[in-house]
Amino acid sequence: MSKRMGPEHYGEERQESQVEKAEQVVKDELRRCRWTEATLGERKKGEVEKVKIAIRLRQETLVTVAWIAARLQMGSVANVNTLLYRWRQGKCKK
Repeated sequence: MSKRMGPEHYGEERQESQVEKAEQVVKDELRRCRWTEATLGERKKGEVEKVKIAIRLRQETLVTVAWIAARLQMGSVANVNTLLYRWRQGKCKK
């Protein structure tokens, strides 16, 4: 559902479309990093590349931080929020 959403499209359809878009972003980023799905579980929760993926997801999609935390295996929502905040403040290595 990459077409423009109109008033006839309801919340569930919009959310499904955003999840599909987010999954494509994750797939693209895994390819860029030369990672597999298994690599997500092997890497640290605060891995810089995971934070970069999370930032891209926040910028390009409407998925929740909870979705990002679960999908990228980054721990709790609070952990992801803290990592994103630190990144924006320049307190994480980029």
